[in-house]
Amino acid sequence: MMTIFSHMSALAQEHGALNLAQGFPDFPMDARLAGLVTEALQQGANQYAPMAGLPAFQEAISGKAARDYGVGIDPSREITITPGATYALYVAAQTVLRSGDTCIVLEPAYDSYVPAIEAAGAQPVFVPLLPQSFRPDFDRIEAAITPRTKAIFINTPHNPTGTVWLPEDWRMLEALVLKHGLYVISDEVYDGIVFDNRSQHSALQREGLRSRSLVCFSYGKSTHTTGWKIGSCIAPAELTLRYRTLHQYLAFSVNTPMQWALARYLSPDLYAPPATVLQPKRDLLLALLRDTPFRLLEPAAGTYFQLVDYSAVSELPEQAFAEWLTRTHGVATIPVSAFYHDGRNQHLIRLCFAKKEETLRAAADRLRF
Repeated sequence: MMTIFSHMSALAQEHGALNLAQGFPDFPMDARLAGLVTEALQQGANQYAPMAGLPAFQEAISGKAARDYGVGIDPSREITITPGATYALYVAAQTVLRSGDTCIVLEPAYDSYVPAIEAAGAQPVFVPLLPQSFRPDFDRIEAAITPRTKAIFINTPHNPTGTVWLPEDWRMLEALVLKHGLYVISDEVYDGIVFDNRSQHSALQREGLRSRSLVCFSYGKSTHTTGWKIGSCIAPAELTLRYRTLHQYLAFSVNTPMQWALARYLSPDLYAPPATVLQPKRDLLLALLRDTPFRLLEPAAGTYFQLVDYSAVSELPEQAFAEWLTRTHGVATIPVSAFYHDGRNQHLIRLCFAKKEETLRAAADRLRF
C-alpha cells in the first residue's frame, strides 16, 4: 500500500501542484559539502566502507554529540552508520522487540514505526499526545504499560506537530523507563532544527535513558540532502552489538564518499545548525498564512513542518481535503489523520516550509481564497 507521502507527492506531480507535502528541501545544499563529495570521489573513496561506518565519520558524530549535548560517545562501539533514519529505526525495533511484546507509540506518529514493530512480531499500543499542545501525557503512557511492554517509540522534534520535548518530559520518561525496565527508540531525526533560541535535549543526556536507548539521527535532514539517505543509531555497546548483528546482513555498509564528505563537514568550522536556514523560512510561512482562511496552531518549535486548521474552509475530512486542495488550488499538503492508526479527523494539515522563498510565496498566493 502506498504511503500518504508517496500518494500526495504523486498527486502533486499529476496536477502540477506546489509540493508542501513531503519533507524535502527544494533549495541547494551547501556548496562546500558538494565540494567535499567531489573530493572524496576523486581521491578514490568509492569502495565498501566498514560495516559500522567510516571511523572518521563515527568520530565526527561523537564530537558533535559532545558539543551539542555534553556527552561522551565511544565512536567505534556505540555509533552505527545506516542507510537513512527510517532504516535505523527499523533495525532498532528488531533489536529490542520479540514476538508477544508490546511497544508504545505516541500519536500522531510517523508511519514507519508500526510496520517496524509488527515486523518483529510485536504489537503497537497507541497513546495519544495531549490535544492542542501535542505534549506527552505520562499518566496515559503509564496506564498503557503492562508486563508485556518492552519499549516505547518517541520523537522530538516531533513530526508532524513541530513540538519539542521539554526537560521535564525527559525526566518523566526516565522515571517510567527505570520503573518498568523499558527500552527507548528515540527518533531524533530533526536534531538541530529547533527555533526561537530553544534548547534541544536528547535521550543521550540522561543516564537512566542513555543505558536503555537506541537514538536515531538523519544527516539528510540536518544537511538538507535527504536523497543521500544517511543516518545513524547511537546506543550502548551491548545494544549496538545486537544492532549490528542484524545490520550486517541487511545493508552491511553505507555510501562511502558521502560518509567521507560528512565526516569533514560536521567539523565545528564548517557545520552550522540547520535551524539557522530554516527558522527564517518558518517565520516567512507564518507571516504569509496570516491573511489566508487557515488558522495557525502554535508556531512550530522545530522540524520542517507547521500545522494549520482548515475548519473555516471546509468540513471535508483531512485526506479528502488535502486531495481537494492539491487538485483545485495546486498546493499539496499532508493530512494529520495519516499519523493516527484510527485516521481521526481534526481538520488539520501539515505544511512543509523547508522550501525556497519563492515556493512559499507562490503557495501562499494559491491559499488565499
